[in-house]
Amino acid sequence: MKENSSSTPRLKQCIAPFVFGCSFSHTEGIPIAPGFFITFRGGLSLDDTCRIAAEIGFKGYDLMGPQHWPTLKKYGLTPTMSHLGSVGLINEGFGTKQMHDKLEASTRAALKECAANGVPNVVAMPGPPTGMTYEEGADNTVAFFNRVKAEAEDRGVTICMELLNRIDHPNYLFDHAKWGFDVAKRVNSPRVKVLYDIYHAQIQDGDIVRTIRENIQWIGHIHTAGNPGRHQIDDEQEINYRFISRVIADLKFTGYVGHEYMVREESDPVGCLKEAFEMFNLPLSA
Repeated sequence: MKENSSSTPRLKQCIAPFVFGCSFSHTEGIPIAPGFFITFRGGLSLDDTCRIAAEIGFKGYDLMGPQHWPTLKKYGLTPTMSHLGSVGLINEGFGTKQMHDKLEASTRAALKECAANGVPNVVAMPGPPTGMTYEEGADNTVAFFNRVKAEAEDRGVTICMELLNRIDHPNYLFDHAKWGFDVAKRVNSPRVKVLYDIYHAQIQDGDIVRTIRENIQWIGHIHTAGNPGRHQIDDEQEINYRFISRVIADLKFTGYVGHEYMVREESDPVGCLKEAFEMFNLPLSA
C-alpha cells in the first residue's frame, strides 16, 4: 500500500515501534534509550517492522537511535525523531538549571550526529518541576534553549520538546500545551519547536484543533494515539482523527505525523497501521 504516485505533496508519516506491540524491559531487547528496551510481539525483528512500514508507505521511524539507523535506511526510512535521553528525560531535564551544562554537551553531540546522518529531529524533555513554579521552569527552559539554538539552526536539526499529560506522568513540567508554545515563542528559533502529542493533549487540555491551528508554526512533530488507553486510532476511542488529519493537511504541515499508539493485544498490528496510514494519507492543501 504505497502512497499515491502523484507529485502533489502529502502529509509525511512515520511510526514509533510500539505500533507493532511490544514488551518492555530495563535490560533485554532492542535498546531505545538508557535502561529502556523493547521486544516486538510475535517474534518480529526490527528489519521486519521496517519492511512492513515501508511497504505500507511510511517515510520514517521515530525513537530509533544511531545504532539502528543503518537498518532503517536499508528500507528507505528516515530516522525521524532520535536521541531519546540526550536532551533530557521525564525524570531529569533542562527545566532544572543544574542540568544545563550536562545536557548542553549531550545536546550538541546529538545535533552534530543527526546533521551528519540526515536525521531531522531530536526529542527533548524538560523533566520534573522539582518544586519550582511553571514560570521558573519556563525561564530555565528558555535559558537552556538559548544556549543551543544557534547550533541547531546551523546544523539544520530541530529540537522538539515533548508534551505529556499529568495523569500518566504526574511529575512532568511540560504538561500544558500553552506552556510549551509560550517557551517556543520566547526562544523564537525555527529549530526549537513542540512535539505535539495529540493523545497527551486530549487528556490534559483538549481543544486539539484550535490549538493546532493557532500554533502550527511552533509545532515540529506530531504524535497520535487513541484515548482512552493510548491504543490505535480507530473508532473505539474518542478522538476524531479523520477530522484532525484534514485540518493538519489544510495547514500545509511539512513536519512528520508519527503514530505512537500501543496496539491492543487482540488487534492485528499491520491492519491497524494500514488504517492509520490511509487516514492521514492526504494531500497538502494548494
